[in-house]
Amino acid sequence: MTVHAFVDESARAGSYLLCATIVEPAQLTPTRRALMSLLLRGGRELHFKEKEPRRRMLIDRMAGLPVTSRLYVGTCAPKTEEAARQRCLALLAQDLLALQAHRLVLDTRDHRDSKDRQTLQHALGARPSKTELIYEHVDSTAEPLL
Repeated sequence: MTVHAFVDESARAGSYLLCATIVEPAQLTPTRRALMSLLLRGGRELHFKEKEPRRRMLIDRMAGLPVTSRLYVGTCAPKTEEAARQRCLALLAQDLLALQAHRLVLDTRDHRDSKDRQTLQHALGARPSKTELIYEHVDSTAEPLL
């Protein structure tokens, strides 16, 4: 299956949540369009720091999209969020290899992107030529699926 995965995260109350949205290639363009249609005038990306009625509407619309999601949860204290992220990312990489995924897109975190690359290189290390999984960091304003 040549799926694409789009990853975002959240840390709160001692938990690190890494969510991967899995999209089949034929659904990339229609799903991007659907998400872009939900932006407020002048908006560049969707946020969940919205008032409840809009937030509920966003969730309802997203739940109807032709995608699946996988949630990876780690425990963390404020200073251990990075380690929790890398543990979740390593598990995601193994799952994506099992799915024979083609592309992994992560929201850029600027200078911390190198830690993700290190984790992914390690996860793919023994078989980089036997997988077609490519990965990249992209600004969330440039990719609606993030």
